[in-house]
Amino acid sequence: MSNAQDPFYIVKEEIQESIDKLQSTFHQWERIRPEDEERVHLTNELLANCESIEWQIDELDKAISVAARDPSWYGIDEMELESRRRWTSNARTQMGNVKKAVVPRKETGNTASAKHRELMRLPNSHQTDRSNLYSTEDNDDFIASESDRQMILIKQQDEELDELSASVERIGGVGLTIHEELLAQERIIDDLGNEMDSTSNRLDFVQKKVAMVMKKAGAKGQCMMILFLLVLFIILFILVFFT
Repeated sequence: MSNAQDPFYIVKEEIQESIDKLQSTFHQWERIRPEDEERVHLTNELLANCESIEWQIDELDKAISVAARDPSWYGIDEMELESRRRWTSNARTQMGNVKKAVVPRKETGNTASAKHRELMRLPNSHQTDRSNLYSTEDNDDFIASESDRQMILIKQQDEELDELSASVERIGGVGLTIHEELLAQERIIDDLGNEMDSTSNRLDFVQKKVAMVMKKAGAKGQCMMILFLLVLFIILFILVFFT
């Protein structure tokens, strides 16, 4: 199976894009001051993205474990399996580094933000609820898109299997036709051999009869027969070429 058709590489590209986006957001998060409200929003966004990426990597690891049970069935070898395991491990490390960098500072940021809200008497609990709602909606959208993508892949595989089945049936029909043609030719050859044997036997019989006649006729009879055949040949020659 080519890389373009392998579901692993399709999911791998999606996960890598999510990791690249996660790191970009993390770099933006690092440049914001801890007491800034936008940092709190980015923290929640980063954690939600980490959970989503971690779930995708877990599903990819499960798929690799299934493929490892019978690699030949999926058209891969142990080297390819090891390469896939290394990639998921590396992706998990990248995601984990971002998560570890964000989590220890989350409580500090939340504490500073809580003090700031208390001093300013500006509660923002509704903002947290809104962030959680956005994260839930993002997860639902991701699950729905993954389900649709899996259905499309399954449909494509079914179509490929149908085409393969039709090709096998056509090849089987051609093989059966060739087999029937070979049997017919074998019968023709057998019939031709039998006819040749029969003709050979008849020719031997005629030769023996001629030899017996020639032997009984003697020298004079042989001369008369040769003369008769010569006259008959001349007559036939004249009839064929001069009439």
